[in-house]
Amino acid sequence: IKVNGNHLRAAGHICVLKDAFMYESPTEIANLTTRDKFDGALAIHLYKGGRLLQGSRIPFGIIFGGTDVNEDIKCEEKHRVMGAVLGEARFAVAFTMKMKELAAAEWGSIKHVLFLFYFNTGIKTTPSETFDWYRFLQNADIPTDTDSLHMFLLICGLRRVKDPLHLVNVFSDWHRKDPSVHLGIIGPAVDPLFTSEVKEKVKSAPGVHLLQEVPQDDLHAAMKRCFAVVNSSISEGMSAAILEAMDLDTPVLARNIPGNAAIIKHKETGLLFSNPQEFVVLSKSLMNDPIMEREIVTRAKDYVKKHHSWESERKAYQNLVLRLQ
Repeated sequence: IKVNGNHLRAAGHICVLKDAFMYESPTEIANLTTRDKFDGALAIHLYKGGRLLQGSRIPFGIIFGGTDVNEDIKCEEKHRVMGAVLGEARFAVAFTMKMKELAAAEWGSIKHVLFLFYFNTGIKTTPSETFDWYRFLQNADIPTDTDSLHMFLLICGLRRVKDPLHLVNVFSDWHRKDPSVHLGIIGPAVDPLFTSEVKEKVKSAPGVHLLQEVPQDDLHAAMKRCFAVVNSSISEGMSAAILEAMDLDTPVLARNIPGNAAIIKHKETGLLFSNPQEFVVLSKSLMNDPIMEREIVTRAKDYVKKHHSWESERKAYQNLVLRLQ
């Protein structure tokens, strides 16, 4: 979200970021846009953000989140609200062709949606040069014998749809047989109740660690130093963590779901697993085959450079905002 704001500010727009969770009704947003004299709005997530712009006096666009098209669409009331929002929107943006096709199939009859765009997320990584990897490991009680350590990082907001517990049992069993493997889960506590579940589960899972959040530059540096980045989500729009790992020359192991399969070609730019057991098998193959690892990392980096250019995304957003005039 900050990235989108930076793109627009670079074009001379004044951009104010607001958290949709802070508001309950379209009236609150209407009061805000009237009071502060906003000219247009961009809502991220068709349901969570879009519902607050229904009946808006200012023109707006929608950026699909992922769970809106993949999950919320299954709920009749949310489906109705999202259709109504699209009926008022000037445009909508999808991050994968599959997501664009899903939206078109569901709401293609809405005549007012003149523009349904698809363009890739742009990626820019900024790993800190002063990041202390050893202290990072020590803070999590992970042995710092980095010659034998295989550190896997699962980066996600702690909520059910990200399913960070999916691999915990199998990974812990694997750690008991091979103490060199560790799984670190890191991300904001989006769902406090679920975060408590994660904390409890991790306590009884040797080799699995719930890590303290760190600034983005430090996180990028940790991703660069770890053995592999993991994604175990039930649903994804387009995972920034996966693309950032690719850009940082770190292998990715991701759950085989449409959002992940849209950016990972199995055994070419990353590894896709369908269950926890397959995750372990693929991880071992990566550990035992440095040539395969190097080839995957090289192809993944090339893919990100070619298809997820920061500059291209910036131009696309700057052009889109002109449609709100």
